[in-house]
Amino acid sequence: MLIQQQKIQLSSYSGLYDLIVPKDNLLRKINELIDFSFIYEELLSKYCLNNGRHAESPVRMFKYLLLKSIYTVSDVDVDVDVDVDVVERSRYDMSFKYFLEMTPEEEVINPSSLTKFRKLRLKDTDLLNLLIGKTVTIAIEKGIIKSKSIIVDATHTLSRSNPFSTIEVLRERSKLLRKAVCQFDEAFKIKMPSKNTDNDLTKELDYCKELEKTIENEPSISEIPSVKEKLNLLKELVEDTGEEMIFSKDADAKTGHKSADSSFFGYKTHLAMSEERIITAAVVTSGEKGDGPELPKLLQMSRDNGMEIDTIIGDAAYSGKENLKIAKDQSIKVVAKLNPSITQGFRKDEDRFDYNKDADRFVCPAGHLAIRKARGGTRKAVKNQVDTYYFDVEKSRVCPLKEGCYKEGAKSKTYSVSIKSELHQDQMAFQQSDYYKEKSKHRYKIEAKNSELKNVHGYHRATSYGIENMQMQGAMAIFAVNLKRILKLL
Repeated sequence: MLIQQQKIQLSSYSGLYDLIVPKDNLLRKINELIDFSFIYEELLSKYCLNNGRHAESPVRMFKYLLLKSIYTVSDVDVDVDVDVDVVERSRYDMSFKYFLEMTPEEEVINPSSLTKFRKLRLKDTDLLNLLIGKTVTIAIEKGIIKSKSIIVDATHTLSRSNPFSTIEVLRERSKLLRKAVCQFDEAFKIKMPSKNTDNDLTKELDYCKELEKTIENEPSISEIPSVKEKLNLLKELVEDTGEEMIFSKDADAKTGHKSADSSFFGYKTHLAMSEERIITAAVVTSGEKGDGPELPKLLQMSRDNGMEIDTIIGDAAYSGKENLKIAKDQSIKVVAKLNPSITQGFRKDEDRFDYNKDADRFVCPAGHLAIRKARGGTRKAVKNQVDTYYFDVEKSRVCPLKEGCYKEGAKSKTYSVSIKSELHQDQMAFQQSDYYKEKSKHRYKIEAKNSELKNVHGYHRATSYGIENMQMQGAMAIFAVNLKRILKLL
């Protein structure tokens, strides 16, 4: 049961706050800046109003989560129970108590309540857009946002879980199967095949298949429930293994590429920010997603949050033909350097293959990065030059998405793009203008904002599994940096 919106309780000790929490304290300034009642109104439908035990105030619970984001340090260990830490600090830190609207002598909540609040009350809530919209509204009302430009970029966040290759998971499952068999018949150990010691997936698969066959030929062993369960798990993995896949506890995380030679396993947060460094929109995706395709969403969300936009500032990933066309239709200038790899006219499957600016390669729908590229044609020829990207044909042959993408028996898998179009010719001319050169000087600001999110608010690594939790973590971190920026500019 949810009681009426929380109000600070009267206490003979409340005067301590004026003595201990100074006027310039960050938490005091945040409390004075924003009315958190919008959280109560947003979550009201998630509570029963007339039945059950009294629930903790949703405003106070939200503030606990905000405190976790504001005071997360860069070297925080994700295995530490930060819920317990923040609740324990609220027991003795008077600035925390003031921010949470507690009386000095009031008892703190049980840390487990925060977990339930996240899972039960914040579930299915577009918290990310809600909080960004709130801060943008405040910034506009205070006259902070005056520019009509948004700066766009993406930052990556590592998954909480380390990825495991197929061969590592196969070895773990075959090990568990052998162990289960030996628990019932130690002598059967000599009948089992020798383990594969080479770091070769094909050899490991052959070993696992031989192990399966050996055990299945002994019904007295294979029909034992604990053995049968592990045998089926191994068989399922062997059947599903058609390529070098990645396994992790974090099912939503994917492998993305920071350059042609480096990658990461986790998520991407695509950001739009005003020139005043207020984040106006954000979209969280898995790590393999390209930057460019998210621009239309960022543009629309920024407008929905109250921004007037006449210029988009970004890097080469955002200068694709589709983005330039959308911007032109809306009379928006795109300050993004053209890259020959994406300055094409019409290309096949434009919505399926994404260009990765850092690696200077295209990524296929299955998340595989092109291994090399070659340019055909000559500059002075009548026909346009074409960049051809080559993919690993061995991966293409066994890819689950090869239907309509890879022709069976082909010795290579390529993807070609034309380099010239009218839109890009217009953009090339715009790049020479003084306006373009002046606006491009603002792009560094979003790099600094990405650094602040990661190094000050712990956004370099996910604190929980799953994209929903990543969105929640992003919501709190972005809300915190926006509030801090607004207070600084005020």
